[in-house]
Amino acid sequence: MAMKNETRTRRQMIGGSTVLLGGLTLVSANAQSAKSATTIHQEVDLRASPSQIYELLLDSKQFSAFTKDSAEIHREAGGAFKLFGGRVEGRNIELAPNQRIVQAWRPASWAPGVYSIARFELKAQGAGTRLVLDHTGFAEGLRETLDEGWHEHYWEPMQKYLRQ
Repeated sequence: MAMKNETRTRRQMIGGSTVLLGGLTLVSANAQSAKSATTIHQEVDLRASPSQIYELLLDSKQFSAFTKDSAEIHREAGGAFKLFGGRVEGRNIELAPNQRIVQAWRPASWAPGVYSIARFELKAQGAGTRLVLDHTGFAEGLRETLDEGWHEHYWEPMQKYLRQ
């Protein structure tokens, strides 16, 4: 009986704890109240392979080419990135080549230490890719702006770039 309680306590502690990654503190979604956080789910079909999309999102030169703005991306897990001339920054948390990118993501205008999680799933679909974005852990009042921003700054320029 004591062991069950000890296990439950450990699980609760792990589930509600913070994750430390290269000096970056991420508060788990469980630690945020439902009133202060929300989620964006978007799916976009792109005319390129999952490997091409993976490269577009993680290669500094290609990211700069499709966004027409500067990007500095260290493409390893734990690697930092600065996008759109430094207006967006964060760290790569998980990288599964040609399948998934998970990032601690934030506009530079947010308070220091405040990050959200952007998860990109890349699924082959015929000759193209269905990119599934789940963006979580940001203040509710930012949902509309961020939702529009993904389309305006990522998907539309990416689709235009891939048509060239």
